Amino acid sequence: MPWSREEIAQRAAQELQDGFYVNLGIGIPTLVANYIPDDVQVILESENGMLGMGPFPYPDQVDPDLINAGKQTISELPQTSYFSSADSFGMIRGGHINLAILGAMQVAQNGDLANWMIPGKMIKGMGGAMDLVAGVNKVVVIMDHTAKDGSPKFLKECNLPLTGSDVTDLLITNLAVFDFQGDQPTLIELAPGVDLEEIKEKTEAEFIISPDLKTN
Repeated sequence: MPWSREEIAQRAAQELQDGFYVNLGIGIPTLVANYIPDDVQVILESENGMLGMGPFPYPDQVDPDLINAGKQTISELPQTSYFSSADSFGMIRGGHINLAILGAMQVAQNGDLANWMIPGKMIKGMGGAMDLVAGVNKVVVIMDHTAKDGSPKFLKECNLPLTGSDVTDLLITNLAVFDFQGDQPTLIELAPGVDLEEIKEKTEAEFIISPDLKTN
């Protein structure tokens, strides 16, 4: 069975390291906050000016004034600090954030990322993704492997407006995990019940297969 949204978030949480400053994009990435390993201490940063975000609150604990960059209500921690959005982007652009976990509409085999707009559809703005992919040390992208119509989202070339060029370090889909550290993306892990034939059928991008391919 392919990974669910929650299981994708759990897999992405494995990329967290103790002491990391981390930015979580909107959508599936926000779920990663619920799966931080007990022995790992990370500090979550939000573009709207918050460092040290807590988990999503229970209904009786919601503070409507306490939100993340995606306008979702969140909780604070004893060590939480607040500052201007300009200071937050200064942290991002200055390379002070260790890891960003972002959603995507498309990823290309050279690491190009498209995640901010579809031409002709109204959007609220480009958000902070362009700054994140340019300034953060490592970018993990998570998405469904195919679109709703079944077409591949991991492509030879993106045909949507780019968020950044050659910026993806790791791609986690509901079917597999690809590493981008080499000259070509490398398939390093398969979701439970997924085989190589399914990956090849649903992937336009060219990739190589790790000799240590992990199956679940």
